[in-house]
Amino acid sequence: MQTSAAAHREFQLSDREFDEIRRLVREHTGIALADSKRELVYSRLVRRLRRLSLATFAEYLALLGRGEPAELEEFTNAITTNLTSFFREGHHFEFLADTVLPALERRNAASRRLRIWSAGCSTGEEPYSIAVALQEAMGRFRGWDVKILATDLDSNVVAHAQTGEYREDRFEKVSAARRERYFPQLRPGVFGAAPSLKSLITFRQLNLMHAWPFRGPFDVIFCRNVVIYFDKQTQRELFDRMADLQRNDDHLFIGHSESLFKVSDRYQLIGKTIYRKVR
Repeated sequence: MQTSAAAHREFQLSDREFDEIRRLVREHTGIALADSKRELVYSRLVRRLRRLSLATFAEYLALLGRGEPAELEEFTNAITTNLTSFFREGHHFEFLADTVLPALERRNAASRRLRIWSAGCSTGEEPYSIAVALQEAMGRFRGWDVKILATDLDSNVVAHAQTGEYREDRFEKVSAARRERYFPQLRPGVFGAAPSLKSLITFRQLNLMHAWPFRGPFDVIFCRNVVIYFDKQTQRELFDRMADLQRNDDHLFIGHSESLFKVSDRYQLIGKTIYRKVR
């Protein structure tokens, strides 16, 4: 049932149209939108209707139904949520620096190779935070082949991440010393990732529901606050695919509101949302 306020909106979104949008979101992203997300869907997609000079959601759905790649990408970008910050869930980066990296120095001494995947990198704060942790440990890995793969479904945020430019308010959790060393000021109020950080990261647009164009293995995977809207079966499939790209004793970091309980038995919980692959 539509509310009185909804009845007087610029555009009308019927139950049938909302259900079709949810189906398309599930098909293209794996995200299962609840009924409670109707307002979010409306507020984000009306911008596309205005931009395209469309009169109804029916017209927009017809456009999506024609399968035009450019608009499907815009649709996906509009729906997905991107909330992040530097060193978010700081205990993960402390564990990476204090426990994981020293262990990898010993284990990978022969190959001198280190690979980390930030799956759901958003605007780049997570992979740049990982890169800072690596830079601060580079004494251990001088001469090694060290790379971070950073991927996200939203092509717009990937493009932002590639620039490495951030306004001053994004550095709330970054010490002044770290910011000065790794993010020099580019212009008033804007700071940019140092070349030493950018050289470690490869950014790519990637839909986790599609085939992955890489084989791993990944010593560490960060997949934080990515699967929260996926149904359990999609989560099982996703983490099984990730486990296939890791060796036993490799690490997986997930978001503070996520859990692998009854989702995957291939990882063992060893800390607060920190897992170790066991099979």
